[in-house]
Amino acid sequence: MQLHRLVHSLGQDLLLRYGERVHKLAINAGFTCPNRDGTRGRGGCTFCNNASFSPNARRPPPVAEQIAAGRSVIARRTGARRFIAYFQAYTNTYGELGRLRALYDAALAEPDVVGISIGTRPDCVPPEVLELLADYRAQGHEVWLELGLQSADDATLARVNRGHGFAEYAAAVRAARGRGLPVCAHLILGLPGEGAAAARWTLRQVLAVGVDGLKLHPLHLVRGTALANDWRRGSYRPLAFDEYVETAADLIERTPAEVVFHRLTGTASAEILLAPDWCSGKWAVLNAIARTLLARGSRQGALAEVQGPTAAPPGPWRETA
Repeated sequence: MQLHRLVHSLGQDLLLRYGERVHKLAINAGFTCPNRDGTRGRGGCTFCNNASFSPNARRPPPVAEQIAAGRSVIARRTGARRFIAYFQAYTNTYGELGRLRALYDAALAEPDVVGISIGTRPDCVPPEVLELLADYRAQGHEVWLELGLQSADDATLARVNRGHGFAEYAAAVRAARGRGLPVCAHLILGLPGEGAAAARWTLRQVLAVGVDGLKLHPLHLVRGTALANDWRRGSYRPLAFDEYVETAADLIERTPAEVVFHRLTGTASAEILLAPDWCSGKWAVLNAIARTLLARGSRQGALAEVQGPTAAPPGPWRETA
């Protein structure tokens, strides 16, 4: 696979900067979400069953134990000796500042952990949290703020019960980057009503605000979600393999070369995945993206332009894709 020659990936970026492999270790710190506990809503996003994103979904062990377990697995698989603690499950800035500091400190106390990556919502990053993260970065730690946007279309965000809009995302990005914190935006392809045109439009809005990293993810249907019920009723159709590959390639071409791709696809475990079945593995997807870019004679940044935000075109996204 030649994808690393065509895309500015996080793995290659870390390898160049640290001189060796640096791997992310997923951490579940036992957080919840304001979209689940009643602060913003109940039930969470219509696609969300966090077990599909976290290896420690129930009663997580202490941070140090999770790092030790992940370290042993990754070291055997890749030989990596340095790590980034990725606080992944649910909303990892949604708590009292003292608790956040204790959790982040526990990760950074591990001698082979070079930094932290914090997954959260754009409406849950108050100034005091950003100052804490900026202080870690000032101490020389690798720090990424990962914001779950998913789509820049407020109508789509309301449809999937996100509980925030694009304005909150833009404000959070400006506040974070204004403090020197790099931001990685999470985008989901295949949200209800959205197709390739929607994905390209969302990317344009994200680039106009400013971003340092991107994470692409296909919308997979997992057990225990409201969207799974829509799928069973026939009111939602997940993306086909080729649709995802072509759209991901479109976004890569339109992303400036300096932006770091943290992920180009995502998977779910077989026991919870309902559809599409190709989301059970990543390598077929990554290889297909590489082949598509090669067939186009293209790479990241080939079609990148400096453009401002635009209004969403009218009509259903999937029909105009």
